[in-house]
Amino acid sequence: MDLHLSRRRSLLQGILQKAMALSILMPFKAPLAFTARQFPPQQLPRSSLITQQPLFLKSNSIPKFSRMLPAPGAFSVEAAVAEAMGLIQSSPATWKSALFSNLCIFIAGSPILVTGLSLSGIGAAFLLGTLTWRAFGPSGFLVVAIYFVLGTAATKVKMAQKEAQGVAEKRKGRRGPGSVIGSSAAGCLCAFLSIFGVGGASFSLWRLGFVASFCTKLSDTVSSEIGKAYGKTTYLVTTFKVVPRGTEGAISLEGTAAGLLASICLAFASYLLQEINVAEAVICVLAAQIANLGESIIGAAFQDKEGFRWLNNDAVNIINITMGSIFAILMEQVLLQNLHP
Repeated sequence: MDLHLSRRRSLLQGILQKAMALSILMPFKAPLAFTARQFPPQQLPRSSLITQQPLFLKSNSIPKFSRMLPAPGAFSVEAAVAEAMGLIQSSPATWKSALFSNLCIFIAGSPILVTGLSLSGIGAAFLLGTLTWRAFGPSGFLVVAIYFVLGTAATKVKMAQKEAQGVAEKRKGRRGPGSVIGSSAAGCLCAFLSIFGVGGASFSLWRLGFVASFCTKLSDTVSSEIGKAYGKTTYLVTTFKVVPRGTEGAISLEGTAAGLLASICLAFASYLLQEINVAEAVICVLAAQIANLGESIIGAAFQDKEGFRWLNNDAVNIINITMGSIFAILMEQVLLQNLHP
């Protein structure tokens, strides 16, 4: 008897548990059991999940234009290339475009750079290139690039002979940061003055001074290196006494002619790049020759003399290119203003 009672109790407990479970699920299943007769059409509850069209479209129903979209990877590459070209071509140049453009050029031209510059010299040249691009754009940068290529080529001429005579540049002609700064200080100053608009937005004298400084330095480098390589007779500029090649303040006919030709080439290239006009190109050549003569006099009279030990090649270079820039600006103001009152 007790056995039957226990079975009935367990059966009732199972039925009760199922009933409780059904009562919990009933609110969710109940709406599915309703029919249209129980609810008139205007009173039927409308779920936000019900749509007029199927949730998943067939492949042939996809609009054609969506199939024409580029792959995500290809689109990102094209966008990056377009942005890079926009930076390089931006006019006027910005610091961002100058930094990016200079970085690309330095990476591409690194095999050439290492032949003419030390590692620290490349760092200094990178700063110069960025500043030049920001101030004068791609054309100004090309002026500096032409100067570097021609100056490096002249330095490498008969390097073995120069080394044997003890007149070659250190590190086989690879310039360090001191040489880079000494060769570009005046040009950097003109670039800064141009960037900050000193003299007004249309003030072009800083551009003239910039080009003149590099014409001066290229003429000095080429005349010195070609004179040491091919100069038959070398004279001290202050006394015209014959002295050995490589003597500070010495000049030769071969070196002077080569330096004049180099300044003409760079001035003409600057004219083609529309950095200067014809009259300013002539001024740059004249200013370069006058400054180089002054540099030779300073070297002969003061360099390596007692009390002037600080006057090394880098300091003389700064004085030289500064004179070239100042002479060019003064000549432009004096001569051209008189021609066009």
